[in-house]
Amino acid sequence: MAIKAAFFDIDGTLVSFKTHKIPQSTINAITRAKRKDIKIFIATGRPVAIINNIADIKHLVDGYITFNGAYCFMGNQDFVLSPIPNADVQTMIADAERRDYCVLVCGKQEVVIHNYKKVFTDIFVHDLGVNNVDESRTIADLQGQPILQLTPFFTQADEDIIIPDMPHCVSARWHPAFTDITVKGANKGNALTTVAAQLGIDIADCIAFGDGGNDLSILKAAGIGVAMGNANNEVKAAADYVTTSVDEDGIWKAMQHFGALEEE
Repeated sequence: MAIKAAFFDIDGTLVSFKTHKIPQSTINAITRAKRKDIKIFIATGRPVAIINNIADIKHLVDGYITFNGAYCFMGNQDFVLSPIPNADVQTMIADAERRDYCVLVCGKQEVVIHNYKKVFTDIFVHDLGVNNVDESRTIADLQGQPILQLTPFFTQADEDIIIPDMPHCVSARWHPAFTDITVKGANKGNALTTVAAQLGIDIADCIAFGDGGNDLSILKAAGIGVAMGNANNEVKAAADYVTTSVDEDGIWKAMQHFGALEEE
């Protein structure tokens, strides 16, 4: 097989949780893959508005799977746009107010934090480097925008209470303190399948990299699913190949292993 498209999660895959940067080896690997005419895609749970940490490779990216697959695009062409029904959005907002937790409410181009709590700053700002969410904005500012994802900051036990009351939604947890909720059918794996079909690429010729629970579907869908060395055991078990961690040149090593780098 010849790899024709590569899909990369951001946090913990492209970007180190330790440095908040893309390792130079990863930049080099993607640069050389691009020279080999491999299409480069981001596949992230992040909304478009908070993809703020890939400047070093942005010029190499052909397209994006965002919101865990709820919104996919290349340039000005949208491949997937799958909003959450308003009834389910309102269910979560009411529950957040009743049980007092915060929710990141994600429109297509803007996000707002509802019922702000310090945990948002502790994790999103300090741990993930997301520093461009205007805390003065409210849900009213998203009027007319499709709501593509809800990110509540609560435990798995709290999640189990509310998800049954949101019948059109699924959860993809990749952090113990929060989860990403999207409409059913929206996941990275289905998005990869759609994007590949639009481009006329066999999914057998796609390679995907990830480290979190929200990467399971894309690792299973791709011809080659690669788990980072820092991934949890469930993700590693679902992968075709386990590389080293993001901080140990994991992407470079896997791309080299599968012949996805242009020879020097």
